[in-house]
Amino acid sequence: MSFQGELAEIYDLIYRDKDYEAECDFIEVMFRSHASKKIRTILDGGCGTGGHAVPLAKRGYQVSGIDSSEGMIRRAKINALEANLDLNFEVRDLRRFDLNRKFDACLCMFAVLGYITETDDLLQSLRNIRQHLNKGALFIFDAWNGPAVLKTKPSVRVKVIRDAGRKIIRIAQPEMDIITNRCLIHYHTLVIQGDRIEHEFEEDHLVRYFFPLEITHYLTETGFEVRQMCPFLDQSGKVDENTWNSVTVARAI
Repeated sequence: MSFQGELAEIYDLIYRDKDYEAECDFIEVMFRSHASKKIRTILDGGCGTGGHAVPLAKRGYQVSGIDSSEGMIRRAKINALEANLDLNFEVRDLRRFDLNRKFDACLCMFAVLGYITETDDLLQSLRNIRQHLNKGALFIFDAWNGPAVLKTKPSVRVKVIRDAGRKIIRIAQPEMDIITNRCLIHYHTLVIQGDRIEHEFEEDHLVRYFFPLEITHYLTETGFEVRQMCPFLDQSGKVDENTWNSVTVARAI
């Protein structure tokens, strides 16, 4: 799977209905609820095109974003410039990055950790994140919740986006592997201009889903304590078999 090239160029269009401002509101609620001191510096791991980094920077935070995709980082820099922000975005791999500084919080939003499908790689990524956090700093991330994935199971989905005479059709076909807790999603994307196909490409995304006790174990092993798990954008809710996307708040110890 790759977030390079074709996908990076139309990523913001595909997800323009994603309410990043509401998600940043939620993140700030978590900051106020769990931070031991005022959060000023944020590491955005798997920052994509800067969907969270840009609005958080507008709110006064010092945000640094890293992503393994050159295409996504290129787009993030453009989005920051268009917002008149001077943000630091770098092409880095969560498993082995070294920024030589520490932060008050780290975010890995939009199922970033789910794309790290090997346990050894996941543990190394968590250790790296912990090394970049001050003691007491917060680590907030969302992930597919195993009980809900097994109960509901992913289904074929079609998304259609219209923009300035173009139509983008994205078809997602999932294939579950319940033994390895992974789902392979095959995407077929068509970019249509007028009555002709301007561009067409396919890509595979392998995503891992997690169970609550599993998350707690991995975090404990890598220097964190779990503060809260809740449904995405619902701090007062309870994670159960109907919660597809769960959020975990952990503290560096």
